[in-house]
Amino acid sequence: MSINFPLFLLVLTAITGVIWLFDILVLRPKRRRNVAQLNAQSVDLTPAMDEARQAVMKEPVVVEYAISFFPVLLVVLVLRSFLIEPFQIPTGSMIPTLKVGDFIVVNKFAYGVRLPVFGTKVFAVDEPKNGDVMVFVPPHEDEYFIKRVIGIPGDTIRYENKILSINGVEQVQEFIAEIPPNRPDHVVYKETIGGVEHFIHRSAFRGNGPQEWVVPEGMYFMMGDNRDRSSDSRYWGMASEDRIVGKAFAVWLHWDSGFPSFSHNGWIE
Repeated sequence: MSINFPLFLLVLTAITGVIWLFDILVLRPKRRRNVAQLNAQSVDLTPAMDEARQAVMKEPVVVEYAISFFPVLLVVLVLRSFLIEPFQIPTGSMIPTLKVGDFIVVNKFAYGVRLPVFGTKVFAVDEPKNGDVMVFVPPHEDEYFIKRVIGIPGDTIRYENKILSINGVEQVQEFIAEIPPNRPDHVVYKETIGGVEHFIHRSAFRGNGPQEWVVPEGMYFMMGDNRDRSSDSRYWGMASEDRIVGKAFAVWLHWDSGFPSFSHNGWIE
C-alpha cells in the first residue's frame, strides 16, 4: 500500500507545530518560573548551580526535536503544496517526451492555489490548455498520473486510425522515423496540439476504429504521447478539475538504473 505523502507531511507538520506552540505557551514559562525560584533560593554562581539552571531550562527531547523539525517541515509543506513538487516518471506512457526514470518539476501554482491533501481551489490562476503536460489523480486510482491535455471542457475529441481531431479539426502529424528502420516496432511523428509541438510514438501494427468523446464541464481529456502504450482517458474516463496536481514544466534529472544523468534535462514541451 502506497503512503499518502501529502497527508503524512501535513500531519507531521501539524504535530510538530502543536508541540512547539505548547512549549511556548505552557512549558517554557513553567521552566522560567522554576529557574526564578532556583535563583531566589540561592545566588550561588558556582558551575554546579549554573548546570542546575541549564538543566531546568532544557527542553524535553520531544520538544527539542519538534522545534528542530517544524520550520523545515513547514517550508517543505508550503513549497510542495503551493509552488513546486518533484515527481518521478514511473511508466513509459509519455515516451518520447518523458522517459521512465525522469525526475520532473511540477508547477503547483499554474492552475490555481489549492489546499494540500483536500485539493480545494482557493483561487484560480489559469486553466489547463490543450497541449499542456499535466499531473493529476485519475478517477480509477489514487496515484499521480502524467499525460498531455488533449481536450478541455466543451471540446469534441475524435480518434480514428491513430489521428486526433479536436472540434472537427484534424491535428497534423508529420512523419519523422520508423524505429528500427527495417522492421519497425513503432513510428515517430511530430504533432501539434494547441500550438505545442511535440513528438509521439505510434505502434506500427495496431489500428483503431472511430472513437469520439465530448468533454463535459470541469473535466479534461488526457492522452499519453506513447499513444498505443498509454492507459489514459480512452480507457478510464476523464480527469476531474478538482484532482489536478499541476503543470509539468521541466526535467532536472534522469535516473533509471546505474548513475544519474543530466543529459535529458530541459523544458517539457
